[in-house]
Amino acid sequence: MKKIEVYDPPMCCSSGVCGPNVDKKLVEFSAALEWLRGKGADVTRFNPAQQYDAFVANAKVVQAVNEKGTGCLPLILVEGEIVSHGIYPSKDQLAILVGVVPEK
Repeated sequence: MKKIEVYDPPMCCSSGVCGPNVDKKLVEFSAALEWLRGKGADVTRFNPAQQYDAFVANAKVVQAVNEKGTGCLPLILVEGEIVSHGIYPSKDQLAILVGVVPEK
């Protein structure tokens, strides 16, 4: 299965699924990532507030942020290539980006 990296915008915790005002899209996205892990995907998330070094170590992420600003986050990379930016895709959209057949 493929390697998926998610470079999130700054959040209070690694998943953004915490605090008094939890964003439903983040909950659904976290669940979709867990589903992909269950399918064998190697999924890693990076939060610049806690893993700044991961951001600056990836030239594609640095270039995207320099060119488009932080509005390009989240960046989703599959096998090192940016496949999505600026949104949290739905489970079906994420499955297509990764090359997995979406569940019906």
